[in-house]
Amino acid sequence: MKIVLQIARTIVGVLFIFSGLVKANDPLGLSFKMQEFFEIWGWHFLDNYTLAFSVAMIAFEIIAGVAVLVGWQMRLFSWLLLLLIIFFTFLTGYALFSGKVRECGCFGDCIPLTADQSFLKDLILLVLILLIFFNRNRIVPVFKPLYSIVVLFFTTIFSFAIQWHVLEHLPLVDCLPYKKGNNIPEKMTIPAGAIPDSTVITFVYQKDGKEVSFTADQFPEDFDDSVYHFVKRSNKIVRKGNAIPKIKDFSLTTFYGNDTTQALLNEDKYQLYLFLKNDYAAGQWLDVLNVVMKAAAKKDVQGFIVTSIPFETLRTNPPNAFLAFTPLACDAVAIKTAARANPTLYLVKKGTVIDKWSYADLERALGTVQSLP
Repeated sequence: MKIVLQIARTIVGVLFIFSGLVKANDPLGLSFKMQEFFEIWGWHFLDNYTLAFSVAMIAFEIIAGVAVLVGWQMRLFSWLLLLLIIFFTFLTGYALFSGKVRECGCFGDCIPLTADQSFLKDLILLVLILLIFFNRNRIVPVFKPLYSIVVLFFTTIFSFAIQWHVLEHLPLVDCLPYKKGNNIPEKMTIPAGAIPDSTVITFVYQKDGKEVSFTADQFPEDFDDSVYHFVKRSNKIVRKGNAIPKIKDFSLTTFYGNDTTQALLNEDKYQLYLFLKNDYAAGQWLDVLNVVMKAAAKKDVQGFIVTSIPFETLRTNPPNAFLAFTPLACDAVAIKTAARANPTLYLVKKGTVIDKWSYADLERALGTVQSLP
């Protein structure tokens, strides 16, 4: 039993640390996934707190994983782990059996798991954590209490520090479809060999005052319009496919309502796109951005603000740095995916992302723009 318990602790601890680190690379991604669940359940009042929930949950995953490995305060952490895995299993089970969520975001965007894979993973973890829970009194700490406290203290600092860094800048490992080197128009198309959803069409007719239903390939032999009166039809997905482009709902619309997405992304010249969400905060980055755009003008590089902010609002006392950009309207969800920091500046050529920087790293953008041919 001692060996089995040690193996269970190692697997649970390593998986929780790994899961936390992967999500710590992009806490906003988990925040958006939480909003997706809350939208389904109608809990919109929690939308403003999802980032705080995300940061806290990610930090706890890493801290709990370390606590399990060092065997510190197992009476407390065995309870917390059990409650957490029950919650995770509920979420992944809901995603699987409701069919309303395609992926649960367990390992973020870097390791996308299907709903059934996530549910199976959580069931295995539930069994291992139950083993730890019922044998928690047998676990002997690896270190003395003081050393364990020091390890957990620095783990806590690290867990929050790495998340602060990626929120201020950009994810350390970019797993998003807009990552450096990707071609945006290519990612907007359905991948070759993708499998579409498999659906069954069901018809409902009324016959002799009663409703009868049948599928498209099971029409009754006595079917006749004078006997069967149409009521409705429905499409039911019996097998989900993967015929979904990596980039969805990305369109660039001019002030006059014209879709200029393909025209701009097919231009064989350097362009700068500033992805701007409506809750951006003014700061010193605006001065740096102004210098960047002056350097861009010398290189004949055109700039565009990609935003969901209404044009009228954007043009009301705009910062001087914004005057060098042509505003383009874009879906807010697409902007959230493209810009993990608000704002984020992209350097693009012929639809390919050459580089991108958060507002906190615009000094690097200046050097890149100045070095352009």
